[in-house]
Amino acid sequence: MKLIYTNENCFLVGNIKNIVQRKGIPVVLKNEFLSGGSGDLAPHDTWLELWVVNDADYDQAMSIIQDFNDPIDREDWICSSCGEKNSSSFEFCWNCQTDDANKGRQ
Repeated sequence: MKLIYTNENCFLVGNIKNIVQRKGIPVVLKNEFLSGGSGDLAPHDTWLELWVVNDADYDQAMSIIQDFNDPIDREDWICSSCGEKNSSSFEFCWNCQTDDANKGRQ
């Protein structure tokens, strides 16, 4: 297992977890309940951590995180599955949840 992401904000870690899992990469959270140790431990030692289960998935997971963190000017897109127009900020069709953002761009 390899560490791919950590942050003091558990919502950010949870969001990255969902994005990476949606791409089919198995991950595990560590330090979920360690925040109670703050004060006795260094604060950064209690941050929630996201780890890939298989070391072979590390590079792909890091690429997904990098793509998510890099702001890119994108255009709205049309879902090829249901034909619904989606905002550029959506990675999945809001109507049918198809992972089609990069295929259906206008």
